[in-house]
Amino acid sequence: MKKVLGTLGIAFLGGVIALGGYKILVEKPQVVIEKSVEPALQRVNASYTPATVVNSIANPSDFTEAAEKTIHAVVHVKNTAIKEVYNPFQELFGGNGTSKREQVGTGSGVIISSDGYIVTNNHVIDGASEIEITLNNRKKLKASLIGADKRNDIALLKIDTDMELPYIAFGNSDNARIGEWVLAVGNPYNLNSTVTAGIISAKGRDLEGNGNIESFIQTDAAVNPGNSGGALVNTRGELIGINTAITSRTGSFIGYSFAVPSNITKKIIDDLLEFGNVQEALVGFRPDFSNTEEIEGVKVAEVFEDSGAKDAGILAGDIITKVNNVKITKFSDLKGQLTAKRPGEYVEITVNRDGENLIKNVKLTKRDTFVSTIFGIQLKDLNDKEKKKLDIKGGAKIMATDRREFQYYNVGEGYIITKINGKQIYSASEAVNLLDGYSPRSNKRLDIEILSPEGEIQRYRF
Repeated sequence: MKKVLGTLGIAFLGGVIALGGYKILVEKPQVVIEKSVEPALQRVNASYTPATVVNSIANPSDFTEAAEKTIHAVVHVKNTAIKEVYNPFQELFGGNGTSKREQVGTGSGVIISSDGYIVTNNHVIDGASEIEITLNNRKKLKASLIGADKRNDIALLKIDTDMELPYIAFGNSDNARIGEWVLAVGNPYNLNSTVTAGIISAKGRDLEGNGNIESFIQTDAAVNPGNSGGALVNTRGELIGINTAITSRTGSFIGYSFAVPSNITKKIIDDLLEFGNVQEALVGFRPDFSNTEEIEGVKVAEVFEDSGAKDAGILAGDIITKVNNVKITKFSDLKGQLTAKRPGEYVEITVNRDGENLIKNVKLTKRDTFVSTIFGIQLKDLNDKEKKKLDIKGGAKIMATDRREFQYYNVGEGYIITKINGKQIYSASEAVNLLDGYSPRSNKRLDIEILSPEGEIQRYRF
């Protein structure tokens, strides 16, 4: 045993001596750094004074100031409508087959002035017989409808109160940028004063499957049923949009929401206050929608006579790329800019003609011809000469119609619609809004009063 231990000890001692010799004679010495030191940044002299940064991006998710500015100015909107429902069994017992039922809808609205003007979506109050507003302090008030624009889904309400109301100031939606933080404020599922946050995902968005060409602001802020008519605000608490729609197969938020830009909203409510209807501004051309994927801008297919485009020297083949220095990449961009303008205004339109950029100063003209998609009828505003000759204040002149009932009674070009359901008609756009609001499924009658070219009043019921 002693012999074995001695052998192991000699072997161990030999190994230690060999390893020590290797360390001393062969391996290079290692330097151990106990503390890591980063190299100093190179400094250079500059000729400018550094700016003082206030509310920098260090806290991009602090939305408390914007939320506090807006939640008290967003209201709950209750729409009570009386609907006629057809019941064939009632006819068996001597009834007329119809009964009236009360239907209640809810949404949101935004106070835009201290004296009680409120903007919301048209679909929130459409068909309402009574509108009730609930303020953030739970006070309930009756609202009156000042006017509405079905095409852009905007309505203007008014409440009367002695108190000075909180309101949200309009921001410039043209200045909103993709990637910018925004808040959606509303009353989803009747949950008052709900605030959600997201970013602007896109601008000038046109929704497929809709009859209108729109220019929505697209966000990923959560918007659900009840948010319609609510506010989309930036981090400064400025109104940059009215939340209007979502893309969803379930009816609930799945990722994207859409808002009518504030510049369009403001122009619509100004028109409703001043004229009672929306004044649509036109450049005066027919766009070319062929090969739109290959063109950045809007190509002009035809320039109309007696138009601002014709007077400014715009030609067929020109490509519109800017309106007042706002870039135009597609038709919905152009539509959005024009919807925010009034007839008679001048705009600078940049066109690309054979590779050369030209700036044209265009006077926008008023649209006076509208088409009812439900009735297949083309209507035009009366001019002053026609009003004076017929001794009427307004109306909508029929230019063409595909409606079989009208054709059966020889009602066509030159006839003038003067009343719809007893309401005096002053313009073609007003008539189209009422006609397109009619649904045969509702079993609600539609009475139309028409003035013939000979001055005879005719009445029709649908």
